[in-house]
Amino acid sequence: MPQARRLPQDPIAEAHRHWTERGWGDAADGMAAITSIMRAHQLALGRVEAVLRPFDITFARYEVLMLLSFSRRGSLPMRIIGSRLQVHQTSVTNAVDRLEQAGLVRRMPHPSDRRTTLVAVTDAGRALGDRATLALNAEVFSDLGLEPGAVQALFDVLAAFRQQAGDFAKPG
Repeated sequence: MPQARRLPQDPIAEAHRHWTERGWGDAADGMAAITSIMRAHQLALGRVEAVLRPFDITFARYEVLMLLSFSRRGSLPMRIIGSRLQVHQTSVTNAVDRLEQAGLVRRMPHPSDRRTTLVAVTDAGRALGDRATLALNAEVFSDLGLEPGAVQALFDVLAAFRQQAGDFAKPG
């Protein structure tokens, strides 16, 4: 992963040292882990957003397109989109508004529930999602800058963290 400017030392490791020196050693590892997750999020999102920029979509909008593309009918109720993407309904509305303005999705009334609005991916949205996915696969997902075993280990650790935090039910 190219980086514009490398620091001479790891600032999170330095913060860990300071935490320990201040007498907070019992929390230093947790602080360093959470701070590392937050920084890794910034780095990963920056890479993803840079790849998606030429497609004129954000990662949030990309996720909506892909969720709809993976659905059996190519459409889902707004509330299901929010639930599956684990985001607030306001965020879903914002993403769908922008996608609809671009002609990538369309809103439709639910056939049996007047209170529910369906969002359907258009052919243009499906095509853009496919092109964006090819770019993300080539430029981000296929090479995180870690050994393959480390990528699986990272996924496993983060899945355990998310499961423990109540993000999803324990399998089995």
